[in-house]
Amino acid sequence: MDEATKKEIQSQAFERLINHLRKRKDVQNIDLMNLAGFCRNCLSKWFREEAEKKGVEISDPDSREMIYGMPYSEWKDKFQK
Repeated sequence: MDEATKKEIQSQAFERLINHLRKRKDVQNIDLMNLAGFCRNCLSKWFREEAEKKGVEISDPDSREMIYGMPYSEWKDKFQK
């Protein structure tokens, strides 16, 4: 597999993970942290850090919105238990 194909597949798999987590609002971040060692906030932080490596500045709130599909404060109000 060439590198471009690998990156495309990784990108699509990441997109599926994000969409899955957006649908599973019943799964709390604390549950993810306890079971998997990462949560939605971790993903948003990793996304922001990787963007910065490419010279793309993205704020924490914008990065979280990309992961949550809505502003983080809205997600917390609606779904955090």
